Amino acid sequence: MEALLLAGGKGERLGEAARGLPKPLVPVAGRPLASYVLERFAAVGVDRVFVACSAGYENDFERELGGYGPEIVALGEPEPLGRGGGLRLAASARTEDGPVLAGNGDEILDADLGALLAAHARADVAATIVVTPMPSAFGVVEIDGDDRVTSFAEAPRLPHWVNAGLYVLGEDALERLPERGDHETLTFPGLAAEGRLAAFRHEGLWLTVNTPKDLRRAEEALGGELEPGGAR
Repeated sequence: MEALLLAGGKGERLGEAARGLPKPLVPVAGRPLASYVLERFAAVGVDRVFVACSAGYENDFERELGGYGPEIVALGEPEPLGRGGGLRLAASARTEDGPVLAGNGDEILDADLGALLAAHARADVAATIVVTPMPSAFGVVEIDGDDRVTSFAEAPRLPHWVNAGLYVLGEDALERLPERGDHETLTFPGLAAEGRLAAFRHEGLWLTVNTPKDLRRAEEALGGELEPGGAR
């Protein structure tokens, strides 16, 4: 079984915390950030992962990620292709047909990938995306009709879901990935309009690492290391 991994992030917003490494290779709890998603891929039978990365870093990705289960095949982008273009590049090296797991190398989540694959198969759609609840970035104030404050809530869950950056992509979805650009704006909206895009709800751990603050949160969350089955 094969999977795709987007790993083109340069980690510029991490500053010195990136240690000069591409973001997916930045250490978190003593391991490369991308290693956590690789282990989850391996837990459901993935034995080869095609990694789309910046040209010149292919050997770094194959060396640093090669010990976490799947074989790593890194493909350098000849120029920035965008996330959709990166996925298309990675998919071009596949040797198998059928649905494929795809994810971002700078996110950590403990979604049940076996259940995700099963849900995709039942839904009979072109693609399934993992979505997670959206918390408010701020505390909120509840007010009644007379402008009286009734309560406070610290960072409550909002009535929306966020794309968690993990997917199952069928052949139709892979064919519609752009050569350049973002699949979230060029591929997924079209599939959604056709009723061919499903969501898989995940309410567990989800961390995306963009800033030093995010990195500290990830270090705290993974201090006990995330196991392939989701327990910590």
